[in-house]
Amino acid sequence: MANSGVDKNRRRFLIAATSVVGAAGTAALAYPFLGTMSPSARALAAGAPVDVNVSKIEPGQLLAVVWRGKPVWVVNRTEEMLAALPALDTNLKDPNSEVISQQPEYAKNGYRSREAKFLVLVGICTHLGCSPTFRPEVAPADLGADWKGGWYCPCHGSRFDLAGRVFKNVPAGTNLEVPPYYFKSEGQILVGEDGGAA
Repeated sequence: MANSGVDKNRRRFLIAATSVVGAAGTAALAYPFLGTMSPSARALAAGAPVDVNVSKIEPGQLLAVVWRGKPVWVVNRTEEMLAALPALDTNLKDPNSEVISQQPEYAKNGYRSREAKFLVLVGICTHLGCSPTFRPEVAPADLGADWKGGWYCPCHGSRFDLAGRVFKNVPAGTNLEVPPYYFKSEGQILVGEDGGAA
């Protein structure tokens, strides 16, 4: 009998000790690996809502911020800018903002905003993703006498009015996107969340 000199207690101890060390090693390797699958602090911050102080934006001025890696524009529209909007309806592809995906329900109005004065838009052309240029001047020589202000995309010539609505006969198919936002206070907007009162 060759196994008559084997210490079974010692064998059990060595098997148990090896199993414990192996499990600890596996856990030590798995923890950092699994940790790489969760988003970094930078990635979490990139998707976080952005506070915008609108009390310092002058009438007619545009303020640009970054939310989720995209430019977001906040414009303090003047009374003249707002008054010009309805006159453009016949020149627009979607004057009544019928494409639901382009704005939250509270921005499905003639101004495309919670409050007429402040417009909040994602600053990316809906054609191929260029960033249009803010052109608030009325009737500049390069855009024509019927231009009432808005955005012009230099990449392919798409035009948007001061509510972010796209003109007919341009490459862009839909209006500029209105991101979720709400007024935290009279002078503060939070871009990235729908909360708050409309």
